[in-house]
Formats: sequence, C-alpha cells, structure tokens
Amino acid sequence: MTFTYKVRTTKGNILQGTLEANDQRAAVERLRAQKYIVLEITEAQKNALTEMLNSINPFKPKAKAKDIVIFSRQLSVMINAGVPIVQAMSIIEEQIENPYFKKVVGSIREDIEGGTSIADALAKYPDCFDSLYINMARAGELGGILDVILQRLSAYLEAADQLKGKIKGAMVYPAVVVIIAFGVTLFLMVFVIPAFKTTFSSFGKNLPLPTAILISVSDFLKANFLFIIGGIIVVVVGALKFYKSEYGRKKIDPMMLKLPVLGNLLIKGATARFTRTFGTLVKSGVPILQAMETVAKTAGNWAVEEAVLNARESIREGEKIAEPIAAAGIFPPMVNQMIKVGEETGNLDTMLEKIADFYDTEVDMAVKALTSMIEPLIIVFLGVVVGSIVIAMYLPIFSMGSLVSGG
Repeated sequence: MTFTYKVRTTKGNILQGTLEANDQRAAVERLRAQKYIVLEITEAQKNALTEMLNSINPFKPKAKAKDIVIFSRQLSVMINAGVPIVQAMSIIEEQIENPYFKKVVGSIREDIEGGTSIADALAKYPDCFDSLYINMARAGELGGILDVILQRLSAYLEAADQLKGKIKGAMVYPAVVVIIAFGVTLFLMVFVIPAFKTTFSSFGKNLPLPTAILISVSDFLKANFLFIIGGIIVVVVGALKFYKSEYGRKKIDPMMLKLPVLGNLLIKGATARFTRTFGTLVKSGVPILQAMETVAKTAGNWAVEEAVLNARESIREGEKIAEPIAAAGIFPPMVNQMIKVGEETGNLDTMLEKIADFYDTEVDMAVKALTSMIEPLIIVFLGVVVGSIVIAMYLPIFSMGSLVSGG
C-alpha cells in the first residue's frame, strides 16, 4: 500500500512524500524510526486506468537483474572489508549507470542514515527487491552475516536470471516467427490481393472458389483494418489483465503445467526455481516456515504456489518436509526422494542446490528439444498459409491459360 505523509524533522523542517508499507501502522512506525514527528498520513488514492497503463508500460524505468546482482556483490565486498554501510551505499551510488536504480539506492542510503533497518529500507522498493531478497537481508542483518547473505543472493539471482532467460528464449522464438508470419499475411491480404482483384474483374468470368473466398476475406480485412488491429490490442491487453488477476492465475496456471511439451518445460523450470530459492533461504538461516512462505510468493505459478503453501501448513502441524511436498503432486518423484534424504541426513540445503543444478541442465535440454520441434512446425505453417494464398491467386490465371490453349 502507498501512503502520503507530512512530517516534522528534529530541526523543525516540514517534509512531505510517499512511502510503501503493509498498513498505516507500519508506515507510521517507519517514519518514527527516522526520528520524524508524524503530522498527517493517509493512503494514496489510486487511479485504476493509470495503474493499468503503468503495469503494461514496457518503457517505464526499472532496475535490471544485472543491476541488483552487481549492487549485491559490491555491498557484500565492502561490508566484508569493514566499510560502514552508509559509506558503502554512497560509493555504490556514484558508480551506478541506471538513473532509476541510482535514485533508488540514494533513497535507501538516506533511509538507513535516518535509522531505518536495511531490510525495511529495501522493502520500500518491491519492484527492485522482492520478498526473498528482503527476508534474506533481514536474516543476514539479525545474524551479523549480511556480507555472506548478499554474496549468496547475488549467486542466486544470477542463476535465477539464467533460468528465466532459457525459458523466455524457448517462448520468444516461436512467438516472433508467428507474429512476423501474421504481419506478412495481413500485408498480402490488405495491400497485395486488392491489386489482383482489379485484374481478375476484367476476365468477365466467374472466379474459382478459393480465389473468391480469398478476395472476400481481403475485402473484409481492408474495410475493417483499424477495427481489427484495435480489437487485437484490446484482446491482448485484456488477456494480460485477466492473467494477472488471482482468478485468472487460478484458471490458467494449472492448465499451463498440463500442456504437452511446454508443460514439462514449465514444471522443470518451477522445480529448479523452487529448490534453488528454498536451498538459498535454508542455507542462510531463514526459518523453514518463513522460507516456505517466501518460496511460494516467488514460485511464478499459482499451482506451485498453492502446493507449497499447503505443504507449509502440513509442516506447521508437525509433518516432515518431504511428505507434504510429495503429496502436492507437482514436483517429479526424484525431487521428493532427494528432499527426504537431505532432511534425514541434515544436509537439506546442499541437496536442494544439487536438485536445482540438475534441473537447470534439464531445462537447457528441454528448451533445445522444444525449439527443434517447433521450428519445422512453423516452417510447415508458413508454407501452408503462403502457399494457399499464392495458389488461390494463380488459379484464375491458370484457368485463362487453359481457355486460350483450348481456343
């Protein structure tokens, strides 16, 4: 939630601004921690249209995964070398090239300088630092091993970004080819075929059925071109909005995991993400129940998130980790068996990291298999579409040729 506030500093200056917090009480406590006297605080009113446009705006400023990784590594090295946290943040801020992230780090430095804990200062920017990052930072801060935690975080973020890139790569290639094919087909139908129509009308003869259908479709597309483009944009935006809603995720995410080939890739990716995140949290000393909650929030799929949360409730009631994870039925049997072994031997974090490494390789192989399977299918699809258009266009010419030969 976003709150607007008006406060008085210890020097008597009046400050106004906004901050993110779970509720109004948490917002007030955060301001008081910075030695401010709270004069006014209210929840900021949200404009639904602005929120929607901002959520789908591809050009809005943001921090890249690379920025977070470099920030974590640099801060870890400086803390380990004994540099005070505020000074370390100042040095890092000067070196950051991303203007948006530079501003974020500057604001975090000011909050820490004002007495806010590091985890709470990071929590103000959920678009840069997710719940996993904040929970691990809090654990490192309380345990006095923040430098070690940040080093683990940077390694985790690099591995997670590579995994995300692999899965995206499998999706992007066919999507780009299909979009290009659709664009070329639309161009032929709207701009090229009408030129043939004039020629065909001079034949004074009924056109073959495929050609007549193609010309009718072309006329319809040309007459409603702007409406069709607008409709496509509305459908895409609506579909994205629906998917981002909780109801949409509940309906779509389980179906995605059951798709042939692609579902297998998504399950392997979810397994790698779950085990690496869980392993990193356990190794960093985060309590199991808190770690499970954080893992669920970063799962990326509603079905996986629900399975992890259900397993968490079973663990809270006294069950071992492996049993409810196996009962969820999401992860492959090998994962359940290795978690059980890791739990019994006291090496759960090591076992989880080994599972994550294995499934990273599995994702690599699945991406290559998917790409090699999709490529010929796309080529056949393009051949059928373009070939059908060409044949339909030349049928009247062939008919005229046969009439001339007969004459």
